[in-house]
Amino acid sequence: MSNKQKPIFSTNKVKLFLGDTLEVMASFKNESFDLIFADPPYNLSNDGFTCQSGIAVSVNKGKWDKSRGFNEDLKFHEQWIAECHRLLKPNGTIWISGTYHSIYLCGYALQKQGWHLLNDIAWFKPNASPNLSCRMFTASHESILWAKKNKSAKQTFNYEYLKSSEWGKDFIKKPNKQMRSVWAISSTPQSEKTFGKHPTQKPLALLERIILASSKKGDSILDPFCGSGTTGLASIKHDRKFTGIDNDKKFLLDISSKRLS
Repeated sequence: MSNKQKPIFSTNKVKLFLGDTLEVMASFKNESFDLIFADPPYNLSNDGFTCQSGIAVSVNKGKWDKSRGFNEDLKFHEQWIAECHRLLKPNGTIWISGTYHSIYLCGYALQKQGWHLLNDIAWFKPNASPNLSCRMFTASHESILWAKKNKSAKQTFNYEYLKSSEWGKDFIKKPNKQMRSVWAISSTPQSEKTFGKHPTQKPLALLERIILASSKKGDSILDPFCGSGTTGLASIKHDRKFTGIDNDKKFLLDISSKRLS
């Protein structure tokens, strides 16, 4: 990594950087990471409402989540995904999560840039919030794309471990059977929000599965939109090194750094 960027928080296994993700990533050396998990803005802060704990609340999360229009949103996704391609090691892989508001733009950018898509994971949420309008289906899943830099790359996939291990309350995963591309994992529990709430916080169980599926002990993992630090928590829990980037100082210092400490 370049000395141009200094982490706002650092330990022997964790580095958190504050700033624009494109600027921070540009300071890192080529092929620095074995795995990237990205949860980019979904661009769904459109003044609408959703249901949270049985109460109608605004979907607005902040300026960072507002759409700038189709072309600008696509340009942003193409830029950060291209940087990820530069930063991944030859056999490394990227995971990108999103809803229908953003995931198709990300998928288009991946294919346009020549990545090879491995899987489209459906993260099913058994405890998803109801739909308030009652005029469409209840949104109860998110999509997670898994891709490698090119078709000939030899990605890490811990097949036997996934097949034989216990996976909590995921009723879709049958004992000693291949893991399917639909994962039943509940939304983030309150017990994981001790240090504060992030509007798009992912459950630890989800990131643990991703990291255990596609990385090895000692690997370096990057999250360019690290938010509450869940990717980092899963990384250090399973003996990986973690680098996180976010443009919100409050999230990095009040939530991520405290969780990772």
